Amino acid sequence: MAEVILTVNTEIGIKVEADVITPDAFAGKSKSDIESLQVWQGPKQLPLSAFFDVEGDAGSSAEDTSIVIKGETSRVKRIGEKMTAGKITVEGSVSMHVGSQMEGGEILVKGDADSWAGMEMKGGLLHIEGNARDHVGCAYRGKWVGMSGGRIVLGGNANNNLGGGISGGEIIVGGNVGHYCGIRQNGGLIAVKGNAIRAVAAEMTAGTMVVNGTIERFSPGFEYVANESDLKFDDIECPGEFMKFLGDNAITKRPKGSLYVNQAANMDL
Repeated sequence: MAEVILTVNTEIGIKVEADVITPDAFAGKSKSDIESLQVWQGPKQLPLSAFFDVEGDAGSSAEDTSIVIKGETSRVKRIGEKMTAGKITVEGSVSMHVGSQMEGGEILVKGDADSWAGMEMKGGLLHIEGNARDHVGCAYRGKWVGMSGGRIVLGGNANNNLGGGISGGEIIVGGNVGHYCGIRQNGGLIAVKGNAIRAVAAEMTAGTMVVNGTIERFSPGFEYVANESDLKFDDIECPGEFMKFLGDNAITKRPKGSLYVNQAANMDL
C-alpha cells in the first residue's frame, strides 16, 4: 500500500474544509498533483500545499492508498468524507465531519473529534481513540436516517445525540454519552460501556441499545420483558447481567427495539 504523509506547515486560523483528503481523491496522483488539490478556508479556495507539506505518491487506487496526517489538525474539517476504501491515520485531533458519509476503508484518529463524526456513515471503520462531541453517526439536520452501515469505535466519551436515526451498523462507546443517545433508532447496534443521561433510545422503533453504566433519567416508553446475561452481538461482547426492555411504546404500539440496561448499575428501575 502506497503511503502519503501530510504534515501541517502553518498555524490554521479559520477552519479548513478538506474533503479532498481521502484515498479516493489521492488515488493515481503524484506528490505535485496532491499538493494542487483545492481546499476551502472561509471564502477562499487554496491548494492543499498552503496548509500541508506532502511526502510520497498515492497508489493506483483508493484501496492501495494510505494517508498519514501529522501536526495540529483540530481545525481541519471533513477528513475522510465519503471515502470508499484505503486508510487514513490522523496522529492528533480533528474538527467536524471526520468520516461523514464514508462507505468503506478505515479511519484512525489518535486524538479527539469534533461534532458530526461518521455522520450518515454507510460502511467502513471509524476509530476515534479519544472523545467526540455531538451527533456521532447521526442523521444530518432535516433528515431522519443516520448511520446505515459500518462501525464507529469511540474510546472515550461522546456528547449529545449519538446515533440519532441509526438504521444499521454499530457504534461502540468506551466511555459515557450525553443526552438523547440513539434517539429515533430504527436499526443497528449502539453499545455504551459507561453512563448515559436522559432520553436514551427515545422514539426507538427497532435495533439494539446496550448501556453498561447508569441511566440518569430512564425513558418512560419502555417495557421490561426479561433478564439476560453476558450479551454477545457478533464480535461485540457485553458481560454482566442486563434487564431487557422493549420500546419505545410512546412512538409505536408494536415496538421492535431492544434496550439492555445493566442491572447492578440501575437498581432503581
